[in-house]
Amino acid sequence: MEGKQDWSRRSFLGMSALGVLGLTGCGGEPAAPQVDVQVPKELLDQAAGLRGGSVGMLSQKLYAEAANKALDKSLQVFAQATGTTIRNDLVSGDAGDMVAKMDAEVKAGTSRDLAFMSDRRFVGQLHNLGHLTDVTDVVEEMRKLYGEPATEAANYCVFDGRWYAIPYHFIATGMYLRKDWYEEKGLPLKPHYTWEELRDNALAVSDPAKRRFGWGLTVNRSGDANGFINNVINTYGGAMADNTGTKVVFNSPETVEAVAFIGDIYTNPKYAPMLPPGIGSWTDSSNNENWLAQILGLTLNQFSVYADSKTKKNPVYANTHVFNGATGPALDRPLAFGESNSFVVFKGAKNPDLAKLVAKYMVSGSALLGVAKEAPCLVNPSWDKVWDSDPYYTSGDPAFAALREQTRTPLPVTTKTGYAFPQAPSPGEQAATAAYLLTDMMQSVIQGTRPADAVASTHARIVQVFEQQGYKQ
Repeated sequence: MEGKQDWSRRSFLGMSALGVLGLTGCGGEPAAPQVDVQVPKELLDQAAGLRGGSVGMLSQKLYAEAANKALDKSLQVFAQATGTTIRNDLVSGDAGDMVAKMDAEVKAGTSRDLAFMSDRRFVGQLHNLGHLTDVTDVVEEMRKLYGEPATEAANYCVFDGRWYAIPYHFIATGMYLRKDWYEEKGLPLKPHYTWEELRDNALAVSDPAKRRFGWGLTVNRSGDANGFINNVINTYGGAMADNTGTKVVFNSPETVEAVAFIGDIYTNPKYAPMLPPGIGSWTDSSNNENWLAQILGLTLNQFSVYADSKTKKNPVYANTHVFNGATGPALDRPLAFGESNSFVVFKGAKNPDLAKLVAKYMVSGSALLGVAKEAPCLVNPSWDKVWDSDPYYTSGDPAFAALREQTRTPLPVTTKTGYAFPQAPSPGEQAATAAYLLTDMMQSVIQGTRPADAVASTHARIVQVFEQQGYKQ
């Protein structure tokens, strides 16, 4: 079907009873890691009756290419060890049309058997469309083996008490600042800051003549910009929807105040020295690239940028202060509970038993370890006992202890305005965010629209999206 051509395909054919594979780099690309990936005997036993079977799989592309290669390696090992075939496609989670493509494929009967994707961003939409299989049996089996999954998963993967996604690996939220620049100016290194502190500190450490730009957050269409804008709005006391996830409440004084704060950063000449050239057209990879180029004093990102700086031995790694995020007038602690890439099995899957077995294999042991080592602190265990399964997770990086604690964050976190985060999974909010309504709103403010007017018009657009999802306003 149309759209498949946009996804790169990798097929792994099983031809022997057991196998441990290694990949060599080609074309100058990094080779997959030398982790001795193996399939546990109990899974080999469960796969005995599935020999000769095949599954199609979608993988949300990881920002570290070496981690994608490591994932391929794990799938190759499984395919060869079990005598099965796995066809894997990589897909960008930031293209804005991923759910639409999956919806079309399921309706046409041409969908893959399983996929993994951000539970926070996509699972609610797919469940609302009726495309997901109940996988509670798999999750309960895994609980007996691995303890509890990350606390956020119970919010984003569970509907009416049943699991429709299997937590795979945890992705923490984080912010990063240049601790050497802060120390030069006598600014404190803290566990978190207010958004106003971060803005003022960014200006203080900036020096365009030295190619030092203190602010590395864009509002251009991108997943990172969506996260930034939404976080400011929430910490100021606003929200897109109420706690049920069904009623649009976007147009509020708190949202207007947050949007005015953000807009002032990009329009007030006072802050021009702290904005790097081209920030108005950044995409999701731009803040990574500029952080690694050592010209930024602050950025917000998943741990992809941290992983890159470590694996590529970039000097910025030693000068990075990691902190959990920022606070606002309505919240005195950061909204930092992360998300998981989670497996879903589609209704109409040709081989659901094999799909579930692949998911059980990938969440732990050497299958996960190989991927995690190529994306340090970006790919982390979602399951509590997996954190104790290898010394790498306990001592491989100074940030691991804090990351594990983030998986255990008591939830929900409630603002002074009564919004409890994470809120109930909202297909409407997920769809509105994926359509980049928040970034479009900020672009209109930058172009001169009053914040109150921009919020009001965006509220109307969000209402349309929610009604398209079946939530009458």
